Amino acid sequence: MARARTTVNRAVLAASGLALLLVGAWLALANRAPSWWPAVDTGTLWPTRTRLARLRAEDWWTPTVLATAILLTLLLAYVCLAQLRPGPARHLALPSPGGTVRPRALAEALTARAATVPGVARARARVLPRRRRLDVGLRVWLHPGTPPDAVLPSLHAVTAEAERATAPYTAYTRIRLSTPSRRRSRVR
Repeated sequence: MARARTTVNRAVLAASGLALLLVGAWLALANRAPSWWPAVDTGTLWPTRTRLARLRAEDWWTPTVLATAILLTLLLAYVCLAQLRPGPARHLALPSPGGTVRPRALAEALTARAATVPGVARARARVLPRRRRLDVGLRVWLHPGTPPDAVLPSLHAVTAEAERATAPYTAYTRIRLSTPSRRRSRVR
């Protein structure tokens, strides 16, 4: 949900920016206002005070301005409140009756289990629930000199255990292995 929200936000922002850029470029290149644009004398405001007084005298003007302002305010308030909604599910349903687990608790358990594998210096897990699936990211830092082949079968066993524990969900796991840098720290 969070990724979809980010995509929608970026798409709306890009579309608005492109529209404003095109209109601004067109006005700059045309070097004049469009033919349908009301003419404004130099040194005057648009709309003029007399035109504004005539508009206010119309029966439709005030309700239209108020309705537009209210609709824009409600639309912007909805967008702001939508940003505060929680993204992923707060609890994952498990096959046992009434059994649930939080994605963060599952990530912490995966992190703890992966850190106990011999050759692993430290680990970090991330669990993102999607519809009927889990995206699991496991980042593992190895001790110096530990080959990845020695650690990978144990890490696969840890992720398989987590997948069996969350049986109704299908887990898509990505394991990223890192080794410590061989560069020496320098003191200046």
